[in-house]
Amino acid sequence: MADVSGDENRPVLAGLLALVGVAVAVGLVAALAVMAGTHMLGLTGGHAAEAGDAGATLYVPKPQKTSSPSGPTITLGSDPTQSGSSRPSPKIHKPKKRISLQAGQPSVAPMARIDLTGTYPGGEGAVLNVQKFSNGSWQDFYSISATVTNGTFATYIQTGTPGVNRFRVTDSDTHLSSNQVRVTIR
Repeated sequence: MADVSGDENRPVLAGLLALVGVAVAVGLVAALAVMAGTHMLGLTGGHAAEAGDAGATLYVPKPQKTSSPSGPTITLGSDPTQSGSSRPSPKIHKPKKRISLQAGQPSVAPMARIDLTGTYPGGEGAVLNVQKFSNGSWQDFYSISATVTNGTFATYIQTGTPGVNRFRVTDSDTHLSSNQVRVTIR
């Protein structure tokens, strides 16, 4: 039998020792690179961190009772805690929504354009249906409508019915109606 040296009998152990040696060397190089990078970026936690929280503490003082104000407090209107006050509280009146309608032409030829314009404060986005007085009642006029934008609306109609015709607009949601306008078809 041939004589074999000690290292040749344990190749696995030699490979593991070499692997551990390489891992330690790579770890040291990586740690040095990280430390150098943080130092260059100012992330060391040294002087910069100390300057940022100068005087900062986690001390919370004990609560103390405060005195109530000696002067008058701000009040609006009457004091609701007073009962039987001799002065009645002021009433706030909301302005009523009102639709105002105007016809651009008081008299037109049959099937000529009749401009209808108006205002509806507080009716932003409302759809107003045009109605015509016919046979003793108000009826929708061919599904013509106008939408309120910035408190105003505008649309136009055409009719061939001779004589005086009466028109109005009605809010389709609230059923509030405008004044009527008269247009003569000649």
